[in-house]
Amino acid sequence: MRTVHWLFLVSVALFISGIGFIIASARGGQPGAAADEQGPPVIPVATVKQIMAGITMPAAYVVFDSVATIVSAAGTEEKQPRTDEEWAAVGAGAAALIESANLLLMGDRPVDQGDWVKMTQAMAEAGKTALKAAEAKSPEGILAAGETINMTCDNCHEKYQR
Repeated sequence: MRTVHWLFLVSVALFISGIGFIIASARGGQPGAAADEQGPPVIPVATVKQIMAGITMPAAYVVFDSVATIVSAAGTEEKQPRTDEEWAAVGAGAAALIESANLLLMGDRPVDQGDWVKMTQAMAEAGKTALKAAEAKSPEGILAAGETINMTCDNCHEKYQR
């Protein structure tokens, strides 16, 4: 009789542990689980020109126009964001610039896989620098990032906008 109890207990333990493995694999190891976490497929709609006109250029101008030295007959004025809201607007412009770079690399938008990708990534990096400067409320950082953003735009336009 003791043998029967031991066999029964061992069988129950194996059964329960087997169910545990099935439940654990169902929660985290299902094929396709990673695809569900990525969300629905994204279908590009806008053209490169639309992204440039609607997102990239306006976002770049927010960064460019946020810090400046204005010299006039009335004197010299140092323009820079002064309130949290103004700094947040510059940060939003920088973030939009970064996201526009992501959009320019989606689907069949890249003109090529060489310079286009490199230049777009350089624009995104410059946008990240501007975003960090806006978060740090650094006018000097915005000026430096703005110069780099301008260079990335000029280089790309020189090659691709003809």
